Amino acid sequence: MQQGRRDPAGTQAVRRGEPVILWADTFSNHFRPEAALAAVQVLEAAGCRVSLPQARLCCGRPLYDFGLLDQARSALGRILDVLGAQIMAGVPVIGLEPSCVAVFRDELGKLFPDDERAARLAAQTHTLAEYLDRSGWLPSAPADGKVRRALLHGHCHQKALMGMQAELKMLKAAGYAVDAPDAGCCGMAGSFGFKPEHYEASQKIGEMVLLPSVRAAAADTVIVANGFSCREQIEQGAGRRTLHLAEVLARDLPLPAASR
Repeated sequence: MQQGRRDPAGTQAVRRGEPVILWADTFSNHFRPEAALAAVQVLEAAGCRVSLPQARLCCGRPLYDFGLLDQARSALGRILDVLGAQIMAGVPVIGLEPSCVAVFRDELGKLFPDDERAARLAAQTHTLAEYLDRSGWLPSAPADGKVRRALLHGHCHQKALMGMQAELKMLKAAGYAVDAPDAGCCGMAGSFGFKPEHYEASQKIGEMVLLPSVRAAAADTVIVANGFSCREQIEQGAGRRTLHLAEVLARDLPLPAASR
């Protein structure tokens, strides 16, 4: 991890403020690293000291979804062991993939009901937008006052457990007029839509609201989706590039520092 970030003048930016752990999920590590890199930029611009887990860890979501509870519990137990000291010290964990955040906020406590580390990790895990909102940090709208347009789609786990209000707040503060279609599920639903036997059903679900809405959006509308499966469904089904919220906010760096 880089120990600082160069500002536009070329001097070394000093990282201060609250330490945070950026959860390096499988999708960010292997498929969409640009989202994680953007998140580091945004968090450092907000005054955070960002670190990554010092081991390759997995939240166990695929294992849990397929009923492999013993393996999922083992994966989560390793997380508690590796991050235990930071968890007990109260360090927030910032997740970029909603399905991973949902594991920590929901399933983790059910698999480790008597482990204080699990309870603390559940309470200390936030989406990027939630954390920024909690810290009181907001991006700035364009200086020219020009309104930009964004279409926001929420991952099912996020809509069910965390909500999308923090995302809407960040985008509006950044000068975006936001359309958030009531699309329900994108249809991909993790690995569901990748399976040949489910492909037709997956496409039908996407075509109910989401994919037509994306196709109808103006060419300059930014398509925002945090979930990996949602982004795949949109890009493959509607032919439009998607961005994680972190990438949208990082576009306008340097951003104003958080209040200290």
